[in-house]
Amino acid sequence: MLTQLYKVLHKPIDASALAVFRIMFGGLMLFESINYGLFLCLDCMYRQTDMLFKYHRFEWVNLWPGHWLEIQFMIMAICAVGIMLGYYYRFCLILFTLGFAYLFFLDQVLYLNHFYLVLLFCGILIFLPANAYWSLDAKRNSAIASATVPNWTRIWLLAQLEIVLLYAGLVKLNWDWLNLEPMRLWMNEQSQDSLVIFQWLTQDWGIAAASYGVILVHLLGAPLLLWRKTRFLVFCVYAVFHTINAFVFNIGIFPWMTLAVTLLVFDPDWPKQFGRWLQTKGYLGSYSIPPSMAPGTKNAGKPATLIVVWMTLWLIAQVLVPLRHHFYPGNVAWNEAGHRFSWRMKLRAKRGYAQFYVVVNDAPAIKVNPNTHLSRKQIFKMSCIPDLIWQYGQFLEQQYQKADTDNVQVYVDASCSLNAREPATLINRLVDLTSIPRTHPVNEWVLPLNKPIAKPFLPL
Repeated sequence: MLTQLYKVLHKPIDASALAVFRIMFGGLMLFESINYGLFLCLDCMYRQTDMLFKYHRFEWVNLWPGHWLEIQFMIMAICAVGIMLGYYYRFCLILFTLGFAYLFFLDQVLYLNHFYLVLLFCGILIFLPANAYWSLDAKRNSAIASATVPNWTRIWLLAQLEIVLLYAGLVKLNWDWLNLEPMRLWMNEQSQDSLVIFQWLTQDWGIAAASYGVILVHLLGAPLLLWRKTRFLVFCVYAVFHTINAFVFNIGIFPWMTLAVTLLVFDPDWPKQFGRWLQTKGYLGSYSIPPSMAPGTKNAGKPATLIVVWMTLWLIAQVLVPLRHHFYPGNVAWNEAGHRFSWRMKLRAKRGYAQFYVVVNDAPAIKVNPNTHLSRKQIFKMSCIPDLIWQYGQFLEQQYQKADTDNVQVYVDASCSLNAREPATLINRLVDLTSIPRTHPVNEWVLPLNKPIAKPFLPL
């Protein structure tokens, strides 16, 4: 079995599909770098606030001074072009990954699942010879050029995609989603702005079809993508699904990036097959399509055993990390313990407020409004996420501690509505936030959710 597995992983396959993915991924990263660097308000996101919320153990990541943030986006755009063209590919990819990771860890409030997915794909691509074909690197260095790549390169990317798709379906097997929340809430809010063709999504039957359909698309579609007989049909379903998501929800490049990697489920030489089809239709004129490379036509490189071991450990971690919330007490959508990095996408809609009270040396409490220090988006996110509330409590302690002997206590009155429920108290009002270590169990200071869903869909 090990011998057969070894042969499967290291079997040479046509390099054109991996090259096309590199080009598409680089193009999306170029768009993202230009979009953020030129068209979004970086001052609003990073500078017009007194603090940035940090991930645990990444508190050391600080904002660049001056206009270095804009310069970083410019450098990332140049690197994205290098990735797309395959020019100094690995150098550009490593530099881009470092820049993107810096932005990712700069403010926890800005966490998005597709940002996390970008980092994962960047981390994988660093180890892949995606510049072996249809690249400037291959033209300038014959030692890099190869018409084939090892099969494990395709398997790694597809396995990562399958994990994301399967978890995206599994996490929706929860009480709220099966009762159409928060989908119903979002659709009702967008009912006036939705396109005519999407009006059916504002009715309960349409919302139910969409909610349950998403589960089927992920849990059935993901494995059926791997079966040749159903592959094209499922891909078309995914294409429609992601296109609707792109128009209905503001989720950035996530749909297009997912479709780009999904193309890898087809034959490794599908770009050449598609090119020959276009040629038979007369769309390419006399342009010559390179022949598909049969396995073994050219050696794809020495067996990268250590990389395969690293790939295996990587995928095991990707399977285990999303399960960690099961080891924390309480509702993960309520207390957020283990929510991030778990592909729990579009599962909760939260609205709330958080009012803070600072007590210095047993003097009367000082009422602090978060808008004194934070941006509007930070306040919106922080008000219903316990870890962010805790961080703001530590910030207030630093702000009001004028001397080492000062005893500063911070309390919060936080109320939150989860998925259209009635608002409920989130944090124990008697707990001093400054006395809690960040790793303290959430169930000892975050109150349990005791409000039922407002309008159940299931007759239970």
